[in-house]
Amino acid sequence: MRSYEIPKKTVLQAFKKVKENKGSEGIDDISLKEFEADLKNNLYKIWNRMTSGSYFPPPVKAIEIEKKSGGKRVLGIPTVGDRVAQMVAKIYLNPIVEPLFHRDSYGYRERKSAIGALEVTRERCWKYDWVLEVDIKGLFDNIDHELLMETVRKHVDIPWLLLYIERWLKAPFQTQSGRIEERSKGTPQGGVISPVLANLFMHYAFDKWMESDHPAIPFARYADDAVIHCETLEEAKLILESLKTRMEEWKLELHPEKTRIVYCKDGKRKGEYPNTSFDFLGYTFRVRRCADKMGRIFYGFNPAVSEQAKKSMKQRIRRMRLQTKSYLSIEELSRVIDPIIRGWINYYGRFHISETYTVLYHLNRALVQWVRNKYKKRKGLVRAREWLKRLAQRQPELFVQWTKEIYYAAG
Repeated sequence: MRSYEIPKKTVLQAFKKVKENKGSEGIDDISLKEFEADLKNNLYKIWNRMTSGSYFPPPVKAIEIEKKSGGKRVLGIPTVGDRVAQMVAKIYLNPIVEPLFHRDSYGYRERKSAIGALEVTRERCWKYDWVLEVDIKGLFDNIDHELLMETVRKHVDIPWLLLYIERWLKAPFQTQSGRIEERSKGTPQGGVISPVLANLFMHYAFDKWMESDHPAIPFARYADDAVIHCETLEEAKLILESLKTRMEEWKLELHPEKTRIVYCKDGKRKGEYPNTSFDFLGYTFRVRRCADKMGRIFYGFNPAVSEQAKKSMKQRIRRMRLQTKSYLSIEELSRVIDPIIRGWINYYGRFHISETYTVLYHLNRALVQWVRNKYKKRKGLVRAREWLKRLAQRQPELFVQWTKEIYYAAG
């Protein structure tokens, strides 16, 4: 007799999803490849323990990573096996809670994206003069377990799902030194089920509250970042004060430096205010020189890749150390780095792509150095540049930035 009914095929489906998402090993140092080498046995153990009620998640590996905005963030990396177990739970939980979520909640949802949040924010900035830029301090680290479980129980009546969600919330961290740290709040950023739980928590803490208490005020939220659009400065101030109270009720705190009121100043809005730009999802919104379809110049409030995002991309290029990879052919080099660059251009080039050219110029310079190190006859800077330029003309498909528009603009 099994305490809970969970089909074996669901556990296999969960593993396939975990494999697609890739990821590193947890505290047991077992990689996806190693887990898959004994797949049948490993999946049976998970299924057996989950259906009998005896599954207890192992500690989560705590890893500190650098934040783009400075400082460090702690990621919690579960073991591969625990990620599979969490995915089983997510397969059940997601269809229950997804229909509840607000249309302007964009983070960690199928058929929703950061680009969608940016597009709707851009259009609303043209319509509304004021923005309240919202950043919740350490959302994943500070979610109150009791309040979260209240929201879960509102919609979930599957006993094993409730049991294991509580156990995952309480699973301790294991630091890189091996120390075990008990947790009384938060849900690990890096866990499979954490984004769904965070969205459900914020649905009640923020989205539903905005919809009921401020139904005429549009917003877009992506995880712990949000923008709220207001018609007047006074309205923005009132929303800010009521939002502070609301967050306190849900045991959260607004980031004191990243939460602020911004005036969407452009060519037509002539007022003055200290803050006339804001960052959202790697983009900076501010007044920019634009041209309409007729080529007429005007100044609009628009997004483009932020300076912080550009700095991060340049740092990533430096860490690639292309100049040391002269043992690779140009085709092999393309297979290594082109998917990364393509992802950057697809995301950060969506609005005002010319703002990404300094990054692409930085990449082209790194490729020139690769040429100089690989070919004795092209040690000189001019010869290396000319060789690379001719190659870009012959084989523009090698690197995504080698389209005519981007290559020549970026250098």
